[in-house]
Amino acid sequence: METSNYGAESIKVLEGLEAVRKRPGMYIGDTAERGLHHLVYEVVDNAVDEAMAGFCNKIQIKIHKDESISVQDNGRGIPTDPHPYNGRPTSEVVLTVLHAGGKFGDGAYKVSGGLHGVGVSVVNALSEWLVVTIARDGIEKTQRFERGIPVTDLSEGVKADWQGTRIEYLADKEIFENVQHSLDTLKTRFKELAFLNPGLRISVEDERTNDKREYFYDGGIGAFVKYIDRDKMPLFDTPVVLSGTRDNVSIDLGLEYNDSYQEHIYTYANLIHTAEGGTHLVGLRTALTRAVNEAARTGKILKDKEDNLSGEDLKEGLTCVLSVKLSEPQFEGQTKTKLGNSEVRGAVDSFVYEGLSSIFEERPEIVKPIVEKAVKARRAREAAKKARELVRKSAMSGMTLPGKLADCSSKKAENTELYIVEGDSAGGSAKQGRDRTFQAILPLRGKILNVEKAHMDKMLANREIQTIITALGCGIGNEFDASKLRYHKIIIMTDADVDGAHISTLLLTFFYRHMPELLAQGYLYLAQPPLYRVQSGKKIDYCYTDKELRELVDNAPDPSKVGVQRYKGLGEMNPEQLWETTMDPANRILKQVELDDNFLADEYFDILMGEKVEPRREFIVANAHQVKNLDI
Repeated sequence: METSNYGAESIKVLEGLEAVRKRPGMYIGDTAERGLHHLVYEVVDNAVDEAMAGFCNKIQIKIHKDESISVQDNGRGIPTDPHPYNGRPTSEVVLTVLHAGGKFGDGAYKVSGGLHGVGVSVVNALSEWLVVTIARDGIEKTQRFERGIPVTDLSEGVKADWQGTRIEYLADKEIFENVQHSLDTLKTRFKELAFLNPGLRISVEDERTNDKREYFYDGGIGAFVKYIDRDKMPLFDTPVVLSGTRDNVSIDLGLEYNDSYQEHIYTYANLIHTAEGGTHLVGLRTALTRAVNEAARTGKILKDKEDNLSGEDLKEGLTCVLSVKLSEPQFEGQTKTKLGNSEVRGAVDSFVYEGLSSIFEERPEIVKPIVEKAVKARRAREAAKKARELVRKSAMSGMTLPGKLADCSSKKAENTELYIVEGDSAGGSAKQGRDRTFQAILPLRGKILNVEKAHMDKMLANREIQTIITALGCGIGNEFDASKLRYHKIIIMTDADVDGAHISTLLLTFFYRHMPELLAQGYLYLAQPPLYRVQSGKKIDYCYTDKELRELVDNAPDPSKVGVQRYKGLGEMNPEQLWETTMDPANRILKQVELDDNFLADEYFDILMGEKVEPRREFIVANAHQVKNLDI
């Protein structure tokens, strides 16, 4: 446990609070749903910092009926004594000055998740109101702010029977497009934090629905791995767990192999999910490859004539969580979630290599299934390489585009779009109704392969998948090159029924698993065709939801004479109708597929497209109430 010397002198000031309300995107990413939830994370992360420092073991979050948020911890409480920066209470400085916090220099925290010290002050600036309540040394004090400005002084204080900090705030409707919070979005992060901080109890209550959740995991990172693999068959009973420090870097690792074909690696730096990996991931891969090969040679599981296993061979079926903590993390990458500290690579490499080597000696029985799976993966990979080479040559040449593809005349990728359409009938209507200058049509015959259950070689042998890869022209997997993508809008257009939803999910699974860059860079979309054609006299309208239909019929001059046609498929629309409703940029509704949460996406695809039926049944039962259009 660190010292509890947490007073005004621990809080360092770098600069005043400026321009947050004018340019909120600079601080929280955007003012849509992602930015709204980022405010919650900032406040919760401050409480987690107290837990990491050893002073907090309980965090309570509430979503109130008016969409305000409260976060309370049982930590030390923000200091309230006057700060040397301006003589105001330290808590006020923390809430009104950007880059003021105990996370700079030799402050109150050696390691923290809130790296820039902007968290709570930015939340304050972007809230209609914020109230901070601090219980410290048996005294409770309160202060209120509106849009970042103190409207009361810190109160004199009353006796308190608790200790810690409670922050309540209401996100500003002048800033955010929508202030409705999603419990599903929030609970994923809370679950991660509870796994990564064993002994920390995080509870969340949604007063809008009376839904209550609590996350507490004594098992730590090993329990995290077991949770991720709960719907799969592990190759050995107990996950490998390593925990320790090397070169001032705290390292926690949980690892196991399962019978699936996918890799699931989640890396964290100071509890921040490093979705783009970084130096800690490089060190892990190097150490794992070296340790497995040495154990395989020592145990004579690999024959003398066989080549060493590569890192690629060892990916299949691997589930791993790696968490590092360090005092001065450096983040890089497109979304600033890639760890760049060069010293971390060596620290993780040496620590994990030594730890795995020792465990493989103690538990030699786990080496054989890992190596046997890797050898099978290598054979499949070599077969896939041949199949990929054929596909790559076709895709990169641009001379042998698939015969099904009705290409557009424009060759400027940034101006073009590809509709992937279900069936020849809808494909025919789309080809006739499109604007040939910039819209290409690729009809698929039936459902593509479920790649969640298939080796790469089997996937690449699938004709429909070959067609998609060739049409896009950007390669796949390690050979993916976004600069060679032939269309900058890839639009999945399927029927608005159960079969259409299944085909859409199969395509999304393929793109997520094998071309995730398309989602990350915003190239993938879902078309939304209308559900109904409504005719009243000579007037024709299209409705995309049941609610729209009810409103249109109810407001008609003579509802009894309104004719309603329910579209079961795209093929029921003639080319003109398909263009007008679903393909015309002036009228159509497109939903961009965004990847906000890798952990949640992995979980959903595992459940929906994996081998086990029971988790899928439970998911459907739990989410049935959210179904909007049920095709019976």
